Amino acid sequence: MRIPFIAGNWKMNTTATEAERLVLEMLEELDGIRGVEKILCPPFVSLVAISMMLHGSSIKLGAQNMYFVDKGAYTGEISPLMLRELCEFVILGHSERRWYFGETDEIVNKKVEAALANKLKPILCVGERLEENEAGKTEEVVNRQVTGALNDIEPVRDFVIAYEPVWAIGTGKAASGAQAAAAIQFIRDVVAKLWSKSIAQDLRILYGGSVTSANIAEFISCPEIDGALVGGASLKAEEFVSIVEQTTEIKGRKK
Repeated sequence: MRIPFIAGNWKMNTTATEAERLVLEMLEELDGIRGVEKILCPPFVSLVAISMMLHGSSIKLGAQNMYFVDKGAYTGEISPLMLRELCEFVILGHSERRWYFGETDEIVNKKVEAALANKLKPILCVGERLEENEAGKTEEVVNRQVTGALNDIEPVRDFVIAYEPVWAIGTGKAASGAQAAAAIQFIRDVVAKLWSKSIAQDLRILYGGSVTSANIAEFISCPEIDGALVGGASLKAEEFVSIVEQTTEIKGRKK
């Protein structure tokens, strides 16, 4: 049975002080919830402080991005070497990195390879834009992104993929549970062809895109969907805790 997975992507929000305050607001309640893997992904500037705050808790830490080179003259970049002492997870290929900063499938592939080489667990994001969705190209786009990201990558079970349709991110317009489940089953089928059916069945695949406490149950109730990558709602302690609580109530592993 796949353990449900809820990650909060804070994006470019919260100062270091605000980040610590947000963690304090949710730490006790979040730590007490069992049966769900819980991950916070704050901005780089808060990783050290929050890693110390989460030490000894059941909450894990993730970064929002990284470069694919360990060290060198790459001003402003963050390397996997810098992250692996602090984080267990790293978000890669987010649509905002692809569309705003020009990241290609080839770049995402290099980042996946570098993350795994440094014992970081990728949360790989894939998803189509509105015009691609309306043109019926969801599967074509998602297939290209998954195949590109996993090109020449050795099969690994501890790997997370998030289906995040670009038209649903930050717009308040979430996909339906049925839409998300269909896309996620397609992703699982793609992974089965690339790696194996066994690994594809073990892989956790999430939905992301305007997830809130009001709609999380619709997604989590779908057997194909293993959790969520939460954006804006993860910046509200009560809202994020509710999302995690509902997840464990519906499909959490009691432990």
